[in-house]
Amino acid sequence: MKKSFLIGLFAMASISVMAQNAQEVKVSPEAENIEIINQDFSEIDVTELPTAVTEAVSKNYPTSTINKAYVNEGKQYKLEVSLEDGTSGTLYADEYGNWLDM
Repeated sequence: MKKSFLIGLFAMASISVMAQNAQEVKVSPEAENIEIINQDFSEIDVTELPTAVTEAVSKNYPTSTINKAYVNEGKQYKLEVSLEDGTSGTLYADEYGNWLDM
């Protein structure tokens, strides 16, 4: 039982690592131009987040705390947050506070 749990845990962790290193490919409607957006995030101080992002977190997750913040060249933000109940997760937002599916 412990082995199957650990195997599942390692499988999920490796998928997460692969997803973080992935690149997003956007195709224009004409399908002639392909834009590759690098998803490499650099850590920033939480105080450097745009007001729209911090307000979106406060509005949608009022019991959350932003532990770490990252930004990429496309001004997309990766936020590591924790809730009062002890759960934690990662949120992605653009500079205007809109949530992103990454």
